[in-house]
Amino acid sequence: MSIPPHGYPRAAAVSPRLQVAETTGSTNADLLKAAAASPDQWPHLSVVLTTDQRAGRGRLDRTWTAPPGTGLAISVLVRVGALPIPARAWIPLIAGAAMARAVLQQVRGTSHTAGLKWPNDVLLDGGKLSGILAEVVPEHPDAVVIGAGVNTRMTRADLPVDTATSFASVGLEVDEDRLLADYLVALDTQLTALTAALGDAAAAGILGEIEALCATLGSAVVVTLPDGARLHGRAQRIDPDGRLVVVQDGAETAVSAGDVVHVR
Repeated sequence: MSIPPHGYPRAAAVSPRLQVAETTGSTNADLLKAAAASPDQWPHLSVVLTTDQRAGRGRLDRTWTAPPGTGLAISVLVRVGALPIPARAWIPLIAGAAMARAVLQQVRGTSHTAGLKWPNDVLLDGGKLSGILAEVVPEHPDAVVIGAGVNTRMTRADLPVDTATSFASVGLEVDEDRLLADYLVALDTQLTALTAALGDAAAAGILGEIEALCATLGSAVVVTLPDGARLHGRAQRIDPDGRLVVVQDGAETAVSAGDVVHVR
């Protein structure tokens, strides 16, 4: 399925500029380039999206591709000049929580579950449905592009790894327009709250919301750290800086970056 003929009216009512590409290499690359070249033409919550992304990227330099029409690639520009720089580390976590909220709206009234795997992977019935990548616009440090890839109509045979899932593979039909609109509203609401709290995620209610959504907490985990070392333990909590606190042999380690695997 390609771009729906009716477009994305709900999302367009939230976003001041929503640009749909029939196909592209990377929506993040497109929006980064456009916003750097013409910043005044891309206000807060501007969106570039496609259902046919050929060269998408994820965290840790992973590639993200899907057969045309089976995934939704969304890039959103957020302007965060009023947000203290240290608090901007919360942006990818906020985006993950916003997408998890949007997915929860899609599965409301069903037996399916949705949540987060720290820091910002969105899970559907325990499988990875969506990932997030945030990048600062070149030469515009107060502008950030947040990319999200969502597996929408991908069949089980097309899923890239056993730990991935899609709406279609669990028997769900996704309303892409509502998903996008709900995501944008949640993203903007949480960023506004964080800014109003002067970057204090706990005071803004964001820390508590992310912990409530986070399926990682309480789980046995293996965390592969950027230097290749592995941390085995139990995920205890998220600290005020957004780091995952893992307990191993009674000692706590705060992880700011790493690849987390839930041990089943």
